[in-house]
Amino acid sequence: MDTTPTDETILKADVLGRVKTPLTRRERLLDEFERSGLSGQKYAALVGVKYSTFATWAQKRRRGRGAYPVKAPVQRTDPVKWLEAVIEAAQPAGGKHLLALVLELPGGAKAEIKDAKQAALAAELLRALTKPC
Repeated sequence: MDTTPTDETILKADVLGRVKTPLTRRERLLDEFERSGLSGQKYAALVGVKYSTFATWAQKRRRGRGAYPVKAPVQRTDPVKWLEAVIEAAQPAGGKHLLALVLELPGGAKAEIKDAKQAALAAELLRALTKPC
């Protein structure tokens, strides 16, 4: 198996020093690999290409040929999350008994809601906490 190009070709490199392999050479290397019977790692080392680069070329070629289907993104539906709510009487302020909602969050944080305006803020807080970082 002859992996040296017969024509003198100057390979370009990008600013990070990565060598840009022309598409025609890439295709020739992949054709030769398929005929060689070698493993991808051994063949990549033999022709002087990083294995990860070579594996990407081979994968793109197989995808283009329809060797394995491209999976469609999974439609994610958020599962229903149940929360336990306990209504406790708040400490009397000025002789009045107020009802309060106490949210106990993972990690020990607590939020006490005594007013409808606070409920809207608490709902926004819960929405923000459920979003991934």
